[in-house]
Amino acid sequence: MGRKVMGALRGNDQRALAQRMALIAFAVRVLSAAIAFVSQIILARLMGEFEYGIFVFVWSLAVLFGNLSCFGFHSTIIRFLPGYGAAGAMAEIRGIMATVRIFAMGAATLLAAIGFAVIWLLGDVIEAYYLVPLTLGIFLLPMIALGDAMEGTARAHSWALRALSPTYIVRPLLILAFMVLFAASGEPHTAEIAMTAALAATYVTSVGQYVLLTRKLRRHYPRGPLAIDFSAWLKVAAPIFLIEGFGFLLTNSDVIVVGLYLDPQSVAIYFAAAKTMALVQFVMFSVKAASAPRFSAAMAAKDKDHLAAIALESARWSFWPSLAIGTLVLLAGPFLLSLFGPAFGDGYALMFILFAGMMAKALVGPAEAFLTMAGQQRLCALLYATALAINISLNVTLIPAFGLTGTAAATAGAMLCEALMLHLAVRRTFGFTLFAFARMPAPQTPPTTGTP
Repeated sequence: MGRKVMGALRGNDQRALAQRMALIAFAVRVLSAAIAFVSQIILARLMGEFEYGIFVFVWSLAVLFGNLSCFGFHSTIIRFLPGYGAAGAMAEIRGIMATVRIFAMGAATLLAAIGFAVIWLLGDVIEAYYLVPLTLGIFLLPMIALGDAMEGTARAHSWALRALSPTYIVRPLLILAFMVLFAASGEPHTAEIAMTAALAATYVTSVGQYVLLTRKLRRHYPRGPLAIDFSAWLKVAAPIFLIEGFGFLLTNSDVIVVGLYLDPQSVAIYFAAAKTMALVQFVMFSVKAASAPRFSAAMAAKDKDHLAAIALESARWSFWPSLAIGTLVLLAGPFLLSLFGPAFGDGYALMFILFAGMMAKALVGPAEAFLTMAGQQRLCALLYATALAINISLNVTLIPAFGLTGTAAATAGAMLCEALMLHLAVRRTFGFTLFAFARMPAPQTPPTTGTP
């Protein structure tokens, strides 16, 4: 094991780079999960269930729409840049990096303007306690989009720390620091103050990430002309946008739907249970971050056997660590929830339901990244749209009847359907079984001809 780790840390081949990025991403996500968990406990303790529920509902909306405003360009650069680098296409590299930033910021600003218009038109029907936090959340959108664009650029270069640490370590630490500072200065412990802290932290993080990464890129690439192939990039970005948009909605729609149907206290309890159980998901995130460039490189080499081997290996990397970590989280569940406050223990039963759905997804690994990088963006988008429709339908049906239990069941059911559809799509399209327990397919050899 030690030799494998050292090999991953020192090697320069594609496998070693992917393993190194997976190790770094895993370490960042472990640290991020700890920071996020502790910070959410402190925020819940400071604000109480009602104000905390308002904050997490609005913050979830801001992160969702900030990510969507990139329109998939923050992931499109991961698809194109390895190929451009292999071909030495410096003009195209400079062009796509500039386009990603400008497009993300412009689209997010436009979306923010639409958000202000919606609040102005529908302010009378929105609960009064949501109005100011929502307004503050809209100001977050351009900086969230910029952060996502810079993360995608860094991931395309396999710079794991520069990609992940700003969003997953620096930003949550700053949110907590600003909130504690406001509380110490005598400000009320409300969702409005928490959103103000989030606004300040996001601007500091995104601008800092932009400055530091831009300096590194200028050292990495010489100045020169830009080649813009916007139509080609847009053709890839559009289905990626649908895939990641539907996927992001699947991840966050439960909290949002709970906020639309139930009171802020219920939002707080569900969020605490879901985010405690989400400690499992950083395994999937780490594997996906490492596997996407490998999928892209294997596609460029047109090596179907290697592509299948990477996909199955990624599924195993996803399943076993997820199972181990999830079991530990469930065992510690009552204690972990009690840290948020006495009322949050009601969410423990929800954790078992959510874990079942997460393990169903872990069985097929980062299948959506595989399909995307293998050129099956439209198929993957269709599958995600179907899973999202199932999720919303189940939520609308089950929440009125079963409350928070219905929300957890709807989320787990959607995850199970998503995993099954991704499994069938890979088998039908590429001819091998993508499953954590599947055997590696035998290499395909060309038919032999007779001796001349």
